[in-house]
Amino acid sequence: MPRPSEWYDIDLPKPDGIDLPIDGGPVTRPDKALVERLYDVSSATAAATLHRMGIRQTYMESPKPRVPGAKIVGPAVTLQFMPQREDVASGKAQEHVEKRSALWSVYDTVEPGDVLVVQAWGDPYTGTMGDMLTTYFKGRGGIGIVVDGSVRDWPKIREMDLPIWTKGFTPNYASQTHLFPWALNVPIACSMVLVLPGDIIIADDDGAVVVPAKLAQFVADKTMEHEEWEVFSRMKLQAGESIMKYYPLNDEGWAEYEAWKAGEGQD
Repeated sequence: MPRPSEWYDIDLPKPDGIDLPIDGGPVTRPDKALVERLYDVSSATAAATLHRMGIRQTYMESPKPRVPGAKIVGPAVTLQFMPQREDVASGKAQEHVEKRSALWSVYDTVEPGDVLVVQAWGDPYTGTMGDMLTTYFKGRGGIGIVVDGSVRDWPKIREMDLPIWTKGFTPNYASQTHLFPWALNVPIACSMVLVLPGDIIIADDDGAVVVPAKLAQFVADKTMEHEEWEVFSRMKLQAGESIMKYYPLNDEGWAEYEAWKAGEGQD
């Protein structure tokens, strides 16, 4: 009996029932007028409003803003990476494999105003996209990217002035190390926050927040009201008046706000 070799020469059989990429189908996007209403809402106000509604996990913690001052509001298209297992998917051939994966496919679904949200498990090694795919995303009208992992070719991406929120950077390509692009436009967990295709993403210098599509109208109504009374509160606090009265407004402060809003003080 010959001594076993260090490596087995075997063609790995594919598991049954796995047909990649997994495609969640067409994205149902919210009304554009509703998206525009939310543009004046900060991520902080959106998160606070949703929390008051009982929706607690909306802030995607690990993606950090990489373009200072950038602000985006738009519907999510989603890309999901999964841990690489060589009998299911391997990155050996790089582009030959990736072109047939969710990584290439998701960009063809992008419409003007979309935000790409990527589940990458916080992995620091996998380059979920590089400058060419990012160029294509922007060319199709995409307005921003949120990824709880890394991107590659950062110096070139930075020159595009495309708003992006990412955990970090890497020289590796998408299927080179731990992960593989698995599915597009399916529910994902970005930084442990559930994002559904078509949900509205609000992202600014504070970070990225998801607004559930079915709650967006309510959020728009309530946050506009919040932003309005904060103008009055800020004016009072700048004058050194009582924070206990003016933030948040107590009953007396609210009565003053309504009088101010109705009168000349608003002008």
